[in-house]
Amino acid sequence: MARRRPDESDIRIRPPRSTRPRSKDRPEHKSAISAYVVTVDRGRTLCKTETGTLVNAMKARELGKNAVVVGDKVNLVGDTSGNEGSLARIVAVQPRRNTLSRTIDDAGAFEKTIAANIDQMVIVAASANPEPRHGFIDRCLAVAYDQGITPIIVMTKSDLTNPSGFLQTYSELDVLSFVTQRGADLTPISHQLENKTSVLIGHSGVGKSTLVNALLGNEHRATGDVNDATGRGRHTSSSAISFELPNGGYIIDTPGVRSFGLEHIDRSRVISSFAELQPAIALCPKNCSHDEEMCGLNDFIAGRPELQRRVAGLRRLLAASSQPIT
Repeated sequence: MARRRPDESDIRIRPPRSTRPRSKDRPEHKSAISAYVVTVDRGRTLCKTETGTLVNAMKARELGKNAVVVGDKVNLVGDTSGNEGSLARIVAVQPRRNTLSRTIDDAGAFEKTIAANIDQMVIVAASANPEPRHGFIDRCLAVAYDQGITPIIVMTKSDLTNPSGFLQTYSELDVLSFVTQRGADLTPISHQLENKTSVLIGHSGVGKSTLVNALLGNEHRATGDVNDATGRGRHTSSSAISFELPNGGYIIDTPGVRSFGLEHIDRSRVISSFAELQPAIALCPKNCSHDEEMCGLNDFIAGRPELQRRVAGLRRLLAASSQPIT
């Protein structure tokens, strides 16, 4: 008997999983309400609606991983009652004014966004224990100028040493600064934070959480000590969280950081924040580093001490943005 050759009728075709192709049209969610993101922790987001209700929510899958950060304005659907056990869904993130980000690894250029829609960056450094670092503060300032955020330096633990010499370095940048210690009067700092969204950033152990508790008048954040052997603080804040200030505005406390990469910043935005230097910068040669012999700033600042200080500050920020993570 002759062997039959196989033909197309012998080929098994797997039926489609669905007879209806998935539509690319997404729901409009016209009934969504607006809310402010208070904190994000392990896949759940705590939001505050415009009526003041605190709502637990999860983000829609299409938004992607790490798409929502503290300070975001988002659109919510579902159960927005805020009752125990209720869960809403974040379906959209409203356009951001700016973001606070850092590069985790300059080589890999992995950018991590910490918070969004910020008015002020409060850079907290200890006068001692742990010792303050110019490199870290310079990097924070570069990010602030890049994103159009007003920078403020707060030196804590001034009872251990006088930080005036350390702060003198930043007089050329006209950065507002405060000096404080545990139990000190925080009224000037409170007035500066009123009706604004401010983010606190600094190394572990510098007193960020202590400062937050004092500003809020309650023990909202756990505090820790500095390791005597390493000179580094212990992480007491595991995630960023926003608190409403008694006199209006928000303060965002962030986990302590030990590195602050700047691979993601745009140096041209840092330069453009120095408006009084723009006429000279326009005359610089192409791809000028602004710290070379042919730089247009050199002639512009000759005999003008006030501008020489500003240029020195700009050049330090640009140098900080090109250094390895410290």
